[in-house]
Parts: sequence; C-alpha cells; structure tokens
Amino acid sequence: MSDSIIAFSLEVSTRLDALTQWAAGGGLDEAAGALADSLNNGGVIQAFGTGHSEAFAMEIAGRAGGLIPTSKIALRDLVLHGMREVSALDSLEGSVLERETGIAQELFELSLVDPRDIFLIASNSGVNGSIVGLALIAKARGHKVIAVTSLEHTNAVETKHPSGMRLSEIADIVIDNRAPYGDTTLEVSGGGGVGAVSSITAAYIAQLLTIETVQCLVRAGKKPPIYISANIPGGDEHNTALVGQYAGRLRREA
Repeated sequence: MSDSIIAFSLEVSTRLDALTQWAAGGGLDEAAGALADSLNNGGVIQAFGTGHSEAFAMEIAGRAGGLIPTSKIALRDLVLHGMREVSALDSLEGSVLERETGIAQELFELSLVDPRDIFLIASNSGVNGSIVGLALIAKARGHKVIAVTSLEHTNAVETKHPSGMRLSEIADIVIDNRAPYGDTTLEVSGGGGVGAVSSITAAYIAQLLTIETVQCLVRAGKKPPIYISANIPGGDEHNTALVGQYAGRLRREA
C-alpha cells in the first residue's frame, strides 16, 4: 500500500468523523425534522444534483434502505420528458447544460412537484446556473430548500448565476460536506490533485439524513415508508405497494 492511499484514507476518515460528531451533537436535527414534517404532510423529497452530485440524489431517491416518498430531478429529464435533443447530454454539452441558467425553469416545470414537497439539493461548488436557478424557483414557489455543499469551495468562487447568489445563500438549511476547495485532498508532484472526497462525504450525509428522518417519523408514531432490497423475497411486492401510494409523484430514471 502506498503512502498516498494511507494519506487519502486519513483525509476521508477525518471528514467522516467530523460529520459524525456534528450529527451526534444535533447538527442534522433541523434538516431531518423538516424532511419528516414534509413527509408527514403528504410531501415528497425532491432530490437534485448535477455532475458527480447526482450521486447524492441517487442515494436519497429509490434505493434499498431509503425512503419511498423521494423523487430524483436530473438534467436528462430535459430529454426524457422535455423537448431537448439527446446531444444536449453529451459530456461536453452536459457540462455546459448544468451551468445554463434558463434550464431551471424547464426542469421545475417537467418535475412532478407538489406544493407539499421539500427540496434537497446537492452541489459541491453551489454556484452553477441550474443549481442556483432551481433553488430560487423552489423557494419562490414556497418550498423549503436544504442544501448540501462545500462551504470552503463555494465561498472561494464567484457564482455563475445572474442573481449573484450561491446555493448556500438561498437554502433554508445548509449542510457542509467538508470537501476542500477544488475537492481533491492530495497534491501531485508536478501539479494537480487527486483524492476527491465530496462524493464520499455527500453519500454519508445522505444516509445520515435518511436515518435521522426515519427516527423523527418513528418518534411521531408513524411507520416509515422504507424501501427494502428488490433482491430479497417479497421485496418487489413490499415496494410496489408503498410506491402505489405516491402514484404519479415519483421519478427515478437511471
């Protein structure tokens, strides 16, 4: 094992330990309470992230051990459910797309959003046009917004949205993913960096949020609507029955 692997393991574990201590001290209480309140009122958690932050939305919506009333908003919705051409999702074009301010309105209108829903938006930089735009629209429509972002990174860069705002400045609740500026944790001889951590810490935050939201529901005397693995006996039947209670409100395309 190289020294770099050991160093990266320490970078990851240090951040996860910090998140654990923060959560254990009540850091997640406000966010989990807001998510549970929305679910108790018949709402759905609308998860959104672009680029690598889409992995966060996938951790929230539609996975074993996760909450069933969750829906994933993705840039590909513009093609699958809108009028955009498939070429818009090419790697280069997709990078441009996530920075495009105008697509936020398109995304919102294509999404299965109910007034009772709450938005959970992840973006390491927190400054791209689609991210900031969707957060602004959600807030304007009366939805609560929870952000997962790198405060170190977002505070060091300029926003790409004409409002001049960052995701962290719009959201009702902000969760710091503890990623450093630029995301990487190890310098490479000759320049550059490796060992990005935002996907790892965001996935951990997603699971902590799920766990704490479920505990809020249990304390309120509710039976949490949780997915079980489709790869165990009875899994499909269990999930299908609960998903049916939210017919027409959930979207999970890969």
